Amino acid sequence: MHGRPHIPGMANNFIRVVDLETTGSRPPAHDVCEIGWQDVALTPVGRWEITDSRGARFVHPGRAIPPVTQAVHHIRDEDVADAPYWRDIAPSILRPSDRPIALAAHRATFEQRFCTPPLTGGAQWICTWKCALRLWPDSPSFSNQVLRYWRRPRGLDHETGLPAHRAFPDAYVTAHHLRDMLAAASVGQLLAWSAEPGLLARVPAGPDRGKPWRDLDMATLTRFSGDRDEDIRFSANHEIARRDGAGQAAATLPRQPSLL
Repeated sequence: MHGRPHIPGMANNFIRVVDLETTGSRPPAHDVCEIGWQDVALTPVGRWEITDSRGARFVHPGRAIPPVTQAVHHIRDEDVADAPYWRDIAPSILRPSDRPIALAAHRATFEQRFCTPPLTGGAQWICTWKCALRLWPDSPSFSNQVLRYWRRPRGLDHETGLPAHRAFPDAYVTAHHLRDMLAAASVGQLLAWSAEPGLLARVPAGPDRGKPWRDLDMATLTRFSGDRDEDIRFSANHEIARRDGAGQAAATLPRQPSLL
């Protein structure tokens, strides 16, 4: 791992973006086979920037990698045969001696299944997917790669961000999104948004797929407010609350004096 320049007077001046490649989505039946990371640090002039603190490590998952997941990330059993186990390598990457302000990942709930509090030291998490929903609601999609090509972040080297679905390139791309988010919102705000369900920009499925929530009638919103998916429930209830708030605000406006 490359060293990160120290910024005097700021012991916790960076956020570590991580990305995992795994044998599947559900531990303990599945485990990690690669971790990548890229740090984003606050400079002395108060600007967040990508640093040279980055890396990737293969991880022995303790089981064979299924062909269906090999087909996604192209990591083979022979690639990880001599790699350390997750419990042995994770702490040195997730909680280094100069502790980060927070960890970050795109759709961080996935990484958090494997990066448990004992391994992270109870670190806070920023989910760049949830924050992208808040900051860039007009994006055609909110995947890491669509955001990459829709936004074209400054300084993102095309080749360094490839291949997709490998741990370091994905962390590198995510770090550029995070840097730009930090130019628009505080760390505290990103953490707060990340702690809530995702505020979806549009209805994700069904006959109303693609419609903004504000275009739905109240009966449809009420139906979505009881959906099994927490992001759909949260988004529908957020729109209902917005309408209630707008109605209350209109009701409390002073009446315009009559000119007659």
